[in-house]
Amino acid sequence: MAHKKGLGSSKNGRDSNAQRLGVKKFGGEIVTGGSIIVRQRGTRLKPGLNVGRGSDDTLFAKISGRVKFIDRGNTGRYVAIEPVEAVAAN
Repeated sequence: MAHKKGLGSSKNGRDSNAQRLGVKKFGGEIVTGGSIIVRQRGTRLKPGLNVGRGSDDTLFAKISGRVKFIDRGNTGRYVAIEPVEAVAAN
């Protein structure tokens, strides 16, 4: 009797780990400086006011404040942070 596994089962048993991409903080949420807002591949969302972009296109808050998503039509979709002081005044 052969002691070799069937070819189909031994060649197919791999899968990659999930990358856990997506929006981590939604519009209106209060975040602290350094918080990750969006994990993405490519710049689907672009950094706006008080938002930085990491080398892997992750968007993060530069200051504490409230998350705001802005759609500028052909220019693209942006993420901005409104400072906490400005939020408290409204």
